[in-house]
Amino acid sequence: MAARATTFYALLLTSLQLLLTCQVSFAAGGKWNLLLPNVGISAMHMQLLRNDRVVMFDRTNFGPSNISLPNGNCRNNPQDPISKIDCTAHSIEYDVASNTIRPLTVQSNTWCSSGSVRPDGVLVQTGGDRDGELKARIFSPCKDKRCDWIEINNGLTKRRWYSSNHILPDGKQIVIGGQGQFNYEFFPKTTSPNVIALPFLAETNDRGEENNLYPYVFLNTDGRLFIFANNRAILLDYVKNTVVKTYPAIPGGDPRSYPSTGSAVLLPLKNLEAVKIDAEVLVCGGAPKGSYLLAFRRKTFVKALDTCARIKINDENPQWMVEKMPRARVMGDMTLLPNGDVLIINGGASGSAAWELGREPVLVPDVYHPENPVNSRFESLNPTTIPRMYHSTAVLLRDGRVLVGGSNPHAFYNFTNVLFPTELSLEAFSPGYLEPEFAKLRPKIQSPKSQVMITYRMNLKLKFKVAGEVKGPVKVTMVFPSFTTHSFSMNQRLLVLDNVTFKRSGKSTNYEVEVKTPRSANIALPGYYMVFVVNQNIPSEGIWVRLQ
Repeated sequence: MAARATTFYALLLTSLQLLLTCQVSFAAGGKWNLLLPNVGISAMHMQLLRNDRVVMFDRTNFGPSNISLPNGNCRNNPQDPISKIDCTAHSIEYDVASNTIRPLTVQSNTWCSSGSVRPDGVLVQTGGDRDGELKARIFSPCKDKRCDWIEINNGLTKRRWYSSNHILPDGKQIVIGGQGQFNYEFFPKTTSPNVIALPFLAETNDRGEENNLYPYVFLNTDGRLFIFANNRAILLDYVKNTVVKTYPAIPGGDPRSYPSTGSAVLLPLKNLEAVKIDAEVLVCGGAPKGSYLLAFRRKTFVKALDTCARIKINDENPQWMVEKMPRARVMGDMTLLPNGDVLIINGGASGSAAWELGREPVLVPDVYHPENPVNSRFESLNPTTIPRMYHSTAVLLRDGRVLVGGSNPHAFYNFTNVLFPTELSLEAFSPGYLEPEFAKLRPKIQSPKSQVMITYRMNLKLKFKVAGEVKGPVKVTMVFPSFTTHSFSMNQRLLVLDNVTFKRSGKSTNYEVEVKTPRSANIALPGYYMVFVVNQNIPSEGIWVRLQ
């Protein structure tokens, strides 16, 4: 009897401790809204465009989706084991303002592909599986809602599946890696040979697991590329095809790339007028080495990694600094917020990426404050109720919300008798800065108007209103919208512009801030950005600008 009583009280104590932990974790806020319960497809890939619409797609050999192709169209689809004639869409356009969708027609298989937005705002999307592996696809945003995918046969030289893309300062796109591809190429194609060997990708390939797919690629401020795969990184001069720096492995040596899928961001770039600009990369989560094989072969689901690693990539002797996260997370998404914080969202607490191999959905988002001291950088937010596992996505919207969709851990659409059904819903997560109590602190940009053209090395004036107090230095940030898939947001970049002047203008609620735009395309890629004014960590709604 005594033993039973001891066990009972131990369980009761554990339950109370868990309850208290949940109460503390959820105190920071943030709000979830279900936007649409069914968008017809699973949002495996996502890209926000300059007209505030988001293009999403999954794959063409999934079987019929839940949304029909327009005008009664159908496709011959011999690769699909379920439906040889497919009259459904596998891509959609989501209109943020009207909260509506329309089907798009993609002809080739986009499964596990990649992409970037050109300086003119056109989405260039590359690769995929089978009949899509050499394809390039173009989507030009339009006003009349009649734009659709245009496909380019043999746009690529090599099969690109699980590769990563990055826009370059000259507006071209580099496509790096992919399954069995230890090389990179350019789109549009350059002079022959267009394929250049990258031995680093072979060196980071774990036998039987790979752990080097969807490498994390960031443009450094010197115009070279920081490339991370598995547990380490290089700095590549892609013009000379020379590795100019090799970084140490993350302490512990565990992999962070697909299928041990963590996530990564280039932290906000500041002090842009400095001769040498600090650039830091943050890599969070993932799965211990061997997790994929244990889950695939033995149905043993190892606890995910609960650490982040941060490195100053331009230091003379760069070293990783490891920090503890509030929770283990694999297949999480990292999204830069307009105020410079990092949202970590989606994923599971055990297992690995790939079909059926993730477990324990992580419903709680965490925010990372890069400017805070070590051990005080993480804050846990309110949870969702929808598991977002393998093939989930998250992108920042111009109004400051984060659009969250996807989750399909299965080889096909599967809604019943499975642990995690295919998820067709679309949610928005509103970080704490959008809560009503901060409304008076939220700036409202009056000018310039959205879609303005700006140039490098110019003084940019922004006029804005704030109903409440303006306190401390007002920040102006620029965010390049990302192509997000498989827990990596390609081309994601946030810059904090240098203030020139700040003043109150006329009425007590009117203000004007003058900032310096970046000096070169190595620091800020040419193209469309969302620009925000940030007061006391509360960002305005953004405006679109085109930097050229």
